[in-house]
Amino acid sequence: MEPSVVFSFIGISLLLTLSPGPDILFVLAQSIVQHAKAGIVTALGLCTGLMVHVSAAVFGVSAVIYQSAAAFEIVKYAGAAYLLFLAFQSFTAGESADGPSQGEAEKYHKLYMKGIFMNLLNPKVSLFFLALLPPFVDPSRGSVSLQMLLLGSIFIIQAFLVFFLVSVLSEKIQQNVLHRMSTGKFQKAQGLIFSFIAMQIVISGK
Repeated sequence: MEPSVVFSFIGISLLLTLSPGPDILFVLAQSIVQHAKAGIVTALGLCTGLMVHVSAAVFGVSAVIYQSAAAFEIVKYAGAAYLLFLAFQSFTAGESADGPSQGEAEKYHKLYMKGIFMNLLNPKVSLFFLALLPPFVDPSRGSVSLQMLLLGSIFIIQAFLVFFLVSVLSEKIQQNVLHRMSTGKFQKAQGLIFSFIAMQIVISGK
């Protein structure tokens, strides 16, 4: 694969990752409500979900889901329902939610799993890779599947690096600008973000 193709792919991937979408908003919410480490763990979960979507795109599972309107709608609405459930938890959480009473390992495991489920329950991520990867693949340069896996891996690495920076910067903003807001207000804001992402998934076209 030519370096120019790789650099072009990285540039497009960065622009897409930085655009206001469900993943980056999710990381932003966790980092502001809690701290940078929470956002980073969430990002690891999201990137684990991306691995599944890349594999689905490579092996054609995404195309099958896209062709089956019923399967697409089921996964889409399941994802929206999950996000609304997270929003409900945020709206009803007390000031001490995810506080010292909850073990650190358990808290981060839950955040990691939230990231995975949120990504897996958004079928449009698989369709995104199905549309993004093939234009950068050259069949004359070897296995198409391996090239798609390589590109997918590059996307995941840059996505994690972006999410990492977003997590760190979000915590700085919380500490220096929003530090006077109570935990409860942050949780309500997080609930609004989850609700917005759910609506975004539902109302956006196939």
